[in-house]
Amino acid sequence: MFLHFLSSLFVFLYLSIAVKASALTTAIAPNERVCFYADVDKAGEKIGFYYAVQSGGSFDIDFDIKDPNQKVILDGERERQGDYVLTANTVGEYSFCFENDMSTLTDKLVDFDIMVESEPRREAPAKPGQIAEHTSALEESVFRLNGMLMNIKRMQKHRLFWYCVLESLGVICMAILQVYILQTFFTKTGRRYKV
Repeated sequence: MFLHFLSSLFVFLYLSIAVKASALTTAIAPNERVCFYADVDKAGEKIGFYYAVQSGGSFDIDFDIKDPNQKVILDGERERQGDYVLTANTVGEYSFCFENDMSTLTDKLVDFDIMVESEPRREAPAKPGQIAEHTSALEESVFRLNGMLMNIKRMQKHRLFWYCVLESLGVICMAILQVYILQTFFTKTGRRYKV
């Protein structure tokens, strides 16, 4: 939870310095698919994508991100929120789609934000040359930190998954061992124990 908050904070700082962007809110009806688009001017640019389901059903939504060639870059099912930074390898229009297929009655209200690195930047009041250099270094630092935090998050999810699997196996083995021990207490072929 703390890592997610920290990565969201870094993305917010990056956006407030580097990109003009504002969060949008959309309502998605049952069985509806809604798409939003962002243009990328040059290959290698960073795209930030954040969303959070604010209301409706189980507070979850399906989403997918496609590049200009309609290749799926990222997708998710029944997700509550997400915060991603992607590298655009192809110039063109990227699509960000939300789908409310799992709900038959409930609208979903989703807040989202799409940030492209090449969008117009805010002009600083003094010494624009120095600030541009500093901002560029800060941007790289924020993206690097965000990438490291996402790797840590993935690694923690992976460890948690295997910990749960091992814990479940341990519980099953203990149950089998307890049944075996109790069975040996009450069989006549084994040793006799007084209960």
